[in-house]
Amino acid sequence: MLNDVMANLLSAIKNAERAGKSELRFKPTSSLAARVMMLMKENGYLEDFEAIEDGKGGIYVIRLAKKINDCGVIKPRFPVKKGEFVKWERRFLPAEGFGVLVVSTSQGLMTHYDAKKKGLGGRLIAYVY
Repeated sequence: MLNDVMANLLSAIKNAERAGKSELRFKPTSSLAARVMMLMKENGYLEDFEAIEDGKGGIYVIRLAKKINDCGVIKPRFPVKKGEFVKWERRFLPAEGFGVLVVSTSQGLMTHYDAKKKGLGGRLIAYVY
């Protein structure tokens, strides 16, 4: 039984990358997972993804860019103030300027770089590098 779709999705992506696969099929779908994958695509970590509705929760067909070293969800979803991103970068990312933290803000999901520029805080969702 799947309890956390995001954690299972990011784990499946990481395992497929390590196995050298170019495409991954994952089910079920969720709107949060779709928004996180859109951010991963915008930052070059995924080539593309497509949601196929099958009447049983949906399927994602994900084309991998083979650029991910590690990715995962951040549990619990820690609250972050606008000036605290450096602390969390040091904790979850291997080096400064390498990788992204996905943050849920009042203006939607965005990377921590965008949140810094806009002066927003939020809750940490995931990391990718």
